[in-house]
Amino acid sequence: MRWRLGCDGIAGSVLGIQPHLRKTFETPPKKKLAPIDKAAMVEQLLDCGIHRGGVLMKTTTAVNSLALILCFSLLCAVPLFGRENTDVIIMKNGDHLTGQIKGLGSGVLYFGLPYVIQTLSVDWSQVAHLKSTQLFLVKTQDGLVYRGVLNSTETPAGHPLEIQVTETPENKVVLDSSHIVEVALTSEKFFQRFTGGLNFGTIYSKGNQSVQYNISGLAAYPRERWGAQAGISSNLSTASGTTTSTHNQLTLGAMHLLPWNNYFYSGFDGFLQSSEQGIAHQNYVGAGIGRYLKNTNRATITLLGGAAWQNTVYNATIIPIATQNAAVGVISTNVKLFKFNKTNLDLNGVLLPALSQPGRVYFSTTASYYIKITGSLSWNLSFYGNWDTRPPGNLPGSDYGTTSGLSFTFGSSLRTAPTTLQ
Repeated sequence: MRWRLGCDGIAGSVLGIQPHLRKTFETPPKKKLAPIDKAAMVEQLLDCGIHRGGVLMKTTTAVNSLALILCFSLLCAVPLFGRENTDVIIMKNGDHLTGQIKGLGSGVLYFGLPYVIQTLSVDWSQVAHLKSTQLFLVKTQDGLVYRGVLNSTETPAGHPLEIQVTETPENKVVLDSSHIVEVALTSEKFFQRFTGGLNFGTIYSKGNQSVQYNISGLAAYPRERWGAQAGISSNLSTASGTTTSTHNQLTLGAMHLLPWNNYFYSGFDGFLQSSEQGIAHQNYVGAGIGRYLKNTNRATITLLGGAAWQNTVYNATIIPIATQNAAVGVISTNVKLFKFNKTNLDLNGVLLPALSQPGRVYFSTTASYYIKITGSLSWNLSFYGNWDTRPPGNLPGSDYGTTSGLSFTFGSSLRTAPTTLQ
């Protein structure tokens, strides 16, 4: 099921969850208003903001949907509070820098200086020494994750840099720097642990009054042994005299590392709405076991297998089709390729063979290519697609398209890019 809320809807949601806003207010004449009825508020949101059927949304609804997604992403973008500029790195050529270690990803160490506006991108292989009292999550090639402060140890000339991760004086581990895949800031405070990103692009033509927009976002919550994320994407295309086309997805997922290196188990829930395929809302929920096939500073490849239950409701205004339920297998793969401080390529594919309807297969994919502009800002070119080998009635069996726009990442991990499971 794809939900689309207006901007007023999210404001109402915020009012509904903030305790100090649930108190009785006074008007200028000091007449007390009745306390906010949360149930009535939710009902009002459902009536005026949530899109459940196949009725094509109007431009105003699209704008409100866009505003919601932006608000969703920005609300999650809670940066770490001010830190002291006491982190130290020394390069192999002797350069000595004092500032803030922001994170490590794709072979790039991100470092901030108090007198430089932009974050520096430093080649990880050229770092000879580092030290920080800030708390970090350190991920290695074998899938293990450690938490603690960082300090490099003395190593003989010609040997790789070794990093000591210290959580407590009694709990220390020394890691080869070439085996470290990612370093991300973390915190003891809940909201300061979030990371994620936002993609946005739009096209407008006065000649035929055409409007196109695409937006996608990801909010992730990483921990030492587990993580959770919520991803959303929305595409709209409309022009004067034509039918509005919409494609919307929401994905929720959580994973936990298993005792064996590079193995994990995951649970996921996905929602899809596609006007092209006549899908009012499609929901699947499932679980599986996955493995990191490759996990380095240059590439990450994962494979997951499992099972799910899928429910699909078609747009009754197009053709009357009964709700369809199917037990499906799940084969999912994700490939991320990185090039130092320049480009990223993210490929994702999900194959869902219908176990209860032999011969029917669902497939979806996303592919995104990112070119870094500066700091956390990139330009992206993306492709999305959904296929059904046996659609009911005379409905189309596919929906796909390309988008382009700007990408912005926030939080502790600067290599995070918006992505979805389906």
